Amino acid sequence: MTIQPWRTRATREVYRNPWIRVREDVVELPNGKTTIYGVCEMNECVGVLPFIDDEHVVMVRQYRYVFADGSRWEMPTGGCKPNESPEQAAQRELAEEIGYRAGTLQPINTHWTSKSVCHEVAHLFIARDLHPVQAVPDDTEFLEVRVMPFDDVARMVLSSEIRDAMTVIAVLWALHARGS
Repeated sequence: MTIQPWRTRATREVYRNPWIRVREDVVELPNGKTTIYGVCEMNECVGVLPFIDDEHVVMVRQYRYVFADGSRWEMPTGGCKPNESPEQAAQRELAEEIGYRAGTLQPINTHWTSKSVCHEVAHLFIARDLHPVQAVPDDTEFLEVRVMPFDDVARMVLSSEIRDAMTVIAVLWALHARGS
């Protein structure tokens, strides 16, 4: 069976700010019926798992408004700015959030953060050969930064103590690469 595409018959912008755009589409399904479909569009984003050495990574913790939670560790993440490559965004996020620049930035994964209602592409990296730089966080970032044993971080991912999808993917990838 060949999967038939849906056809957009109408679209209207519902909301926009510098970070997201929400639109509502009227789409025609393969059977000819129509339905309303909401889509949230965001710029591409990056996540970086920074290794200080083979056994330790730098993690951040910050308050996450949507989930009303400030207790979870995650790797440095953030959105790509216009005309900024994922590699440039990854280096900028490392500098802003943890005060390092990577000598080696290894791309490990590009994925859709949600396959149904969000149009957002995430690029994940492993950072090594870190060099200290001046950290200049965004105005909205209030971060706790900690060097942690990678084995502890992997355990927190496997127990769902770490729930950020980009961090989960990167840590599982690094865990798999370590075992290969």
